[in-house]
Amino acid sequence: MSRLALALVALVAALFLLSLVVGPAEAGPGRSLRALVLGDGTPLTLVMREIRLPRALLALTVGAALGLSGAAMQGYLRNPLAEPGLLGVTGSAALGAVIAIHTGLAAALPLGLPLAALLGAAAGVGLLAALAGTRGGSLTLILAGIALSALAGALTSLALNLSPNPYAANEIVFWMMGSLADRSMTHVWLAAPLVALGAAVLMTLGRGLDALTLGEDAAAAMGYGMGRLQVALVAGTALAVGAATAVAGAIGFVGLVVPHLLRRVVGAQPSRLLWASALGGAAMVLAADVAVRVVLPERDLKLGVLTAIVGAPLFLHLVYRTRRDLG
Repeated sequence: MSRLALALVALVAALFLLSLVVGPAEAGPGRSLRALVLGDGTPLTLVMREIRLPRALLALTVGAALGLSGAAMQGYLRNPLAEPGLLGVTGSAALGAVIAIHTGLAAALPLGLPLAALLGAAAGVGLLAALAGTRGGSLTLILAGIALSALAGALTSLALNLSPNPYAANEIVFWMMGSLADRSMTHVWLAAPLVALGAAVLMTLGRGLDALTLGEDAAAAMGYGMGRLQVALVAGTALAVGAATAVAGAIGFVGLVVPHLLRRVVGAQPSRLLWASALGGAAMVLAADVAVRVVLPERDLKLGVLTAIVGAPLFLHLVYRTRRDLG
């Protein structure tokens, strides 16, 4: 496990540095890093500190949030096809952002859009808690999450349908594709504390999820009640995924694919998969964000589009492999 941890940390560090030095500014890696650390009084320092550094930090934060939440969801539901969006937090946060764009709040206030997305996520979690309760079990939680996702999707479609002009509709659609472009350190300071708090809550689930692999009755006999696990799971996922969606938009497949890729390496213990998926998710989003700047730099390829293009075939392969293993 120590080798895997070192490998993942080294991969994340390398991709983080790569994210800092890749971009349209014609400057070598050494000069770019010197401008970031020392400052040389040129526009490159501004580019490094106000554009590339916040983007790399957000990629790290968002990826870790999605990967960790996906591993926690799969461990709690004991379903390898579960992912963070299943609770409806992503859809609720997206709905809040869409309302901010539709009403003009996003244009009136610098942080109107991410704050509205956070409020949307909070409202969604409140509705989810009211629907699922603490004694309904995993099936009730899944059904409540599906209902919440469907409701958020319907209201988002309504906002698009009633959009006052095509420019607002385009802004809504582009935001929902997910991106880290044009973000600042303000977005980092807004999202990072909430993601850190959510990650801390989710990391406490490790032993409970390990016990849950033996069954709900066995976990309860060991002192891990389903109600407490469910509350911690919903709270941690809401904080981490809600904050990530608020600043980056909807980015799919990270929380689904990363735990799958790492599960065979770390073994069957969900507690080991939590930290590995956090690092793996950070690596995946960092790599994807570097790729969008390299593949089509002049067309503003959206991050969520690229993760979907890469993640969907991997997901289909995992479904096929799961069916083959069961057969």
